[in-house]
Amino acid sequence: MITIMKYKTVNAPINKSIALVAHDNKKQDLLAWCQQYKEALKIHDLYATGTTGALLQDNTELSLHQLISGPLGGDQQIGALITEQKIDMMIFFWDPLEAQPHDPDVKALLRLAAVWNIPVACNQSTADLLITSPLFSQAYPKKIPDYDSYLKART
Repeated sequence: MITIMKYKTVNAPINKSIALVAHDNKKQDLLAWCQQYKEALKIHDLYATGTTGALLQDNTELSLHQLISGPLGGDQQIGALITEQKIDMMIFFWDPLEAQPHDPDVKALLRLAAVWNIPVACNQSTADLLITSPLFSQAYPKKIPDYDSYLKART
């Protein structure tokens, strides 16, 4: 028996929880981006993987929750927060030109972001568009999987 996923509408909050992630060759780019948009970011709840979080903590006035390094499990920590609906948006400056030893983790993280319908920016242009969108600073409705309904239909 195939169970079809149903969806429900929830509100993305005004004050968002934002994951900030960057591969090694993109950390300085993310730092510069966060410095540029510091005023817009500071009212939100920010999460960052290990090394990126340390860099942002040391070089911006932003307050953030620092997780462990991405390859050591930080990507999975963010993925878990996404599935718990505790992350509303992800800014992930990834390096498409260099193979990463944790590529499967990155792919899984991006898949979870797609499943739970959170906005994701993988480069500066997209991040600029997200942070300057009127929806960035307001609540808005979005559809997410109705997992409770899905589980009930399977039993």
